[in-house]
Amino acid sequence: MTKEELFTTFHNIGLVPVVKIDDAEKAVPLAKALIDGGIPCAEITFRTDAAEEAIKRVTKAYPEMLVGAGTVINPKLAEKAVAAGAKFIVSAGFNRETVEWCLSHNIPVVPGVCTPSEIEMGLSMGLTTLKFFPAEASGGVAMLKDFSGPFSQVKFMTTGGININNLQDYAKASNVLAIGGSWMVKADLINDEKWDEITRLCKEARIKLQGFTLAHVGINLPDADAAAGAADEFAKLGMEIKNGNSSIFMNKEIEVMKKNYLGKNGHLAFRCNDIERAIYFLKDKGFTVNEETVKKDAKGKITVCYLNEEIGGFAIHLVK
Repeated sequence: MTKEELFTTFHNIGLVPVVKIDDAEKAVPLAKALIDGGIPCAEITFRTDAAEEAIKRVTKAYPEMLVGAGTVINPKLAEKAVAAGAKFIVSAGFNRETVEWCLSHNIPVVPGVCTPSEIEMGLSMGLTTLKFFPAEASGGVAMLKDFSGPFSQVKFMTTGGININNLQDYAKASNVLAIGGSWMVKADLINDEKWDEITRLCKEARIKLQGFTLAHVGINLPDADAAAGAADEFAKLGMEIKNGNSSIFMNKEIEVMKKNYLGKNGHLAFRCNDIERAIYFLKDKGFTVNEETVKKDAKGKITVCYLNEEIGGFAIHLVK
């Protein structure tokens, strides 16, 4: 897997469980719990003596899983982690020697930063993906917004103080590649072998990450006259008419189509935090993208699309 493919996978999954494990025997069932929860990814931290063996066991049992090493504070630990099977290296701070070792061995590395000077250090070494740590204590989403101006080319993996309650705040930030956290893999859950609970927490986090909310309802009508007639009826309810080329919006909640479009009855538009990530998420649920409906912005990011599958006679429309 190339560095670009790895970071694309990070983005699509959107979550990186940060694991502190005391018993390597529990590593494989933990990995299965994460995979069952839809998160085939983990950062196993070198905070315990079990980390190296845990990485070995997981990468052997689930070679398709994206497993990396965290809390790597020197080149010696980086070498040990890679030998054990780690596919990427993460550190809490910026250690130039560790970064240089990883770059010289073609190992993706995500060093920790929390100041403009540290970000510039990363850029000077050719890194455009960095870890923002500790995220909440360093200014959180507000600081990330400030970084987006002078460092528009940088994407961040954010870790530190993030949980299910503030997860969406980070998911909405355009310069966040993925979100790291330990709330779904707390040490007591691992020690007590509560695999079902870990799976449940992973599924909950994945849903929360998407930020699905109903944007509007689209109603199919055969022609412009029928659409205008329906709009007049909705206007009696106090809704404002906004006439467009192909449809009429009533406030922002109802779109009356001037001809039959996708969906037997019409469409349901759902807003989400990131359409590419939502597509990756929905693929596991049996949904596929109608490629003819995909629209992108100047940066190549999808702004709108429809799915091929219908729910209750309604096409599903994703909007940013």
